[in-house]
Amino acid sequence: MTGTDDVLLVHGGTPLEGEIRVRGAKNLVPKAMVAALLGSEPSRLRNVPDIRDVRVVRGLLQLHGVTVRPGEEPGELVMDPTHVESANVADIDAHAGSSRIPILFCGPLLHRLGHAFIPGLGGCDIGGRPIDFHFEVLRQFGAKIEKREDGQYLEAPRRLRGTKIRLPYPSVGATEQVLLTAVLAEGVTELSNAAVEPEIEDLICVLQKMGAIIAMDTDRTIRITGVDKLGGYTHRALPDRLEAASWASAALATEGNIYVRGAQQRSMMTFLNTYRKVGGAFEIDDEGIRFWHPGGSLKAIHLETDVHPGFQTDWQQPLVVALTQAAGLSIVHETVYESRLGFTSALNQMGAHIQLYRECLGGSACRFGQRNFLHSAVVSGPTKLQGADLVIPDLRGGFSYLIAALAAQGTSRVHGIDLINRGYENFMEKLQELGAKVELPGARAV
Repeated sequence: MTGTDDVLLVHGGTPLEGEIRVRGAKNLVPKAMVAALLGSEPSRLRNVPDIRDVRVVRGLLQLHGVTVRPGEEPGELVMDPTHVESANVADIDAHAGSSRIPILFCGPLLHRLGHAFIPGLGGCDIGGRPIDFHFEVLRQFGAKIEKREDGQYLEAPRRLRGTKIRLPYPSVGATEQVLLTAVLAEGVTELSNAAVEPEIEDLICVLQKMGAIIAMDTDRTIRITGVDKLGGYTHRALPDRLEAASWASAALATEGNIYVRGAQQRSMMTFLNTYRKVGGAFEIDDEGIRFWHPGGSLKAIHLETDVHPGFQTDWQQPLVVALTQAAGLSIVHETVYESRLGFTSALNQMGAHIQLYRECLGGSACRFGQRNFLHSAVVSGPTKLQGADLVIPDLRGGFSYLIAALAAQGTSRVHGIDLINRGYENFMEKLQELGAKVELPGARAV
């Protein structure tokens, strides 16, 4: 059960209007922090958001002897990995369950120390994210892995060696694992069917600044030529396109008008096209993007998620809330995470009409079309949403519940809001800036 400090009362029916800022991407910043562990000199990372995943990685770096301190500007971290050391197993284990990022420490620690320990891992429950593949990749580089009760122990008896790897699916996490391990491995690593998300490209930029040699081909092949030593980097993280899209969907669902300072067109082009098809309006300038509901009816669409440059799975859940207000039947085919549509049961409880199907309602390649998962949805709208008691299931689903509660008539009690802090910096303050009527039980409404 959640305590009262993890419950938010949302009084819905008020359009969100105003300006908020998004900072560095949750899917890049913690990984760039891990990359600092590979260097022989300090690194400086800018545009860092104050989110839980950043705090987890900061703690893990400090456990391993990396000095982490604030830089000269807000949102800047300086990391000095000069004195990397082994960490106490119990201290590492204290971080277990709070994040999946510790798995990415394997390669850097094997290079720096010759060994690593990875505890059990947590993260959002949105479907299978097998970590076995990470360990198999590390074995291919030459790591020895021993499974014990408290986690996985890894050793590199000699220098890791480059290898050829083909991913069965262009997984972001697996691509990051290969990059962070291959840059200091002996020889050339060829990674085919790699993820090519903007955050992956930004991580490659970080590693190149450190002295890595990494080439990206147009066919999802990445070639990494190992070097003997890496230095530090100075880098400004790309903005969080996933958070920006969440606020865009909130503007649409609440019939509001939100200027998202920091949002960038280039990394959001697929989302912007879909937003326009639904009937949303946006305006782009050098500082950000304004999103608003222009009035009139929203339009039903056929939507399929995919890896980049397709429609990102993290964009899907917030937009589905807006689709409950579109006229007609919208079809959503989720091809990336098999359990990502589970959040719709709560929307139905609020008055939405969403039917889930095991069949692939679309022609895009799908990871689990024959595996009996409810991974397609038909959304019938528009429907009036009513306030309800909601328990947040995962990060993006949680923000989607928040959007639904803001769009609904009446008051909702949203439980588990702390999970939203994993990926949305200062979301309570941002809600206040946008005029949302929300309050913590026992506190005055903001």
